[in-house]
Amino acid sequence: MVGPSPPFSEEAAAKTDAVTDKQAAAEKQALRSRLRAARRAHVEGLDPRTRALLFRRPPAPLLDLIPANAVIGVYNAGRWEAPAASYAAFFHEAGHAVALPWFATREAPMQFRQWQVPPLEEDLEADPWGVKQPPAHAPEMTPDVLFVPLVGFTAQGARLGQGGGHYDRWFSANPGATAIGMGWDAQCVDALPHEAHDHPLRAVVTPTRLYGPF
Repeated sequence: MVGPSPPFSEEAAAKTDAVTDKQAAAEKQALRSRLRAARRAHVEGLDPRTRALLFRRPPAPLLDLIPANAVIGVYNAGRWEAPAASYAAFFHEAGHAVALPWFATREAPMQFRQWQVPPLEEDLEADPWGVKQPPAHAPEMTPDVLFVPLVGFTAQGARLGQGGGHYDRWFSANPGATAIGMGWDAQCVDALPHEAHDHPLRAVVTPTRLYGPF
């Protein structure tokens, strides 16, 4: 005879969620090491002449996600990340305001300030990590569409970031913004561990295809 189900316990559910998130965080860290190595090998294997021609213009279906007069957020790419500077120049020339991440300190939340003339970097300065960002006097902006870097992604729009949580926290505070990932084909994986705070992507663009919109 099957007995009655045990009463629902919010405390037990919270503990289960905590264990699940802890496991997901550990799995993510292991994946980051593997995917960073794969990303670097992929980029180093590209002919420099070919690489210079990639990500020059957003694919036409992606432009359908960009409202008129939208503020476009991009990022200053690291050595192995998909470059976003060409997209910044494209949207600037199309009449959109373009913004870059801005940090007052390493502990401060991510903000965005206007990149006045992308892709020129003469008016940018180093952030707390040494990445180029707008000066403190540049106008603060809230992107309507944000192109985000990634370590890995799935064909369904899940994203694995660097692990700092800056973008997830920003999207939590700005849920109406559209998130579009930029990456290399080698960064696509079948599945990713999921945590409650993970923000999904609306689309992902690579040199060969557009995933989504989802």
